[in-house]
Amino acid sequence: MGVEMGLWRAEGGKLSRIVTTPIGLEAQLEMYIESDPSILGEPLLVIGRQIPTAHGGFIDLLALDDSATVHVIELKRDKTPREVTAQALDYGSWVSTLSRSHIASIFENYKPDSVLEEAFAETFNETLPEEVNATQVFTIVAASVDAATERIVRFLNEDYGVPINVVFFRHFTDNGAVYLARTWLVEHESGTTGGSASGLRQTKTREPWNGADWYVSFGDGPEGRRWSDAAKYGFVSGGGGEWFSRTLKNLPIGARVFTCIPKVGYVGVGTVTGEAQRFDETMVTHEGELVPLKDLPLEGNYAREGDEDDNLAEWAVPIGWTAVVSRERGFWRPGMFANQNTAAKLRQQFTIEEVTKAFGIDE
Repeated sequence: MGVEMGLWRAEGGKLSRIVTTPIGLEAQLEMYIESDPSILGEPLLVIGRQIPTAHGGFIDLLALDDSATVHVIELKRDKTPREVTAQALDYGSWVSTLSRSHIASIFENYKPDSVLEEAFAETFNETLPEEVNATQVFTIVAASVDAATERIVRFLNEDYGVPINVVFFRHFTDNGAVYLARTWLVEHESGTTGGSASGLRQTKTREPWNGADWYVSFGDGPEGRRWSDAAKYGFVSGGGGEWFSRTLKNLPIGARVFTCIPKVGYVGVGTVTGEAQRFDETMVTHEGELVPLKDLPLEGNYAREGDEDDNLAEWAVPIGWTAVVSRERGFWRPGMFANQNTAAKLRQQFTIEEVTKAFGIDE
């Protein structure tokens, strides 16, 4: 059954149907979506328009949602039923091969003065996930489709869980005002296309790790650990529960750490010089001598009730700092990597490049 939309003006007890104006609509829809992609039912970041594929043809629009799923958006225009669905899936098969760096390159060509990580953070108020383009969804945009296209899309979506759908738009004019109405072929929930994309997952989409760089979250606070101590005496620390100290113990000797104070920014880059130990057993080099960290004139408090239990104790890792700044000068740009774990592999090249540049570190 075809999808029909209508709009009526209510005046008193009388209804007057407002006429549609389909002429030229599909030519304008690409610009409408580009200017406000949320008209497709969820917040989206457009990352490219008229993107050439490796197999010929041009994808009308590519976009990311807040999970970094890639949306392939194709306008029906004058395509036949077989063309419109086959082309969307063909384009999707090519998109599925794109790595994170390819996606970033497409965006940079589309917005030369912007960086994907920053644009993502500004759009969704979230850090760009480590895995980008792990799944793809397909949206056909049309003023109308014929029965054959409807059958094909419903068959793929409802019977096989292929994340493909058709969104219909109609133009209405009323006394000089223009309105745009939208509906979906397959029932659409916000943030989904009505089908599962689990079968399209890729493993190559995570940004590669260089094997050396780590992120460390340093919870600086007036009643606990203090960044001024860590910067002066050469260490990072975490504790108060196994969850906080567990990942800290993963830091290998020789690793490079990028230390960030949550909600402040990056404050230090250095190299791990020793294994993680309980804070009260950690030794650091100070003024040319190896001394117990707990015996130094510390500003912070690293003891807590019950810390005779290793799982509750503060743990520390000695660091040879390459560059440090005060808490007040913490460096942050939208889209930079942050993580709730105390330590995590730092894969995001954007963060590595921005921090090393800001701290004057020669890569």
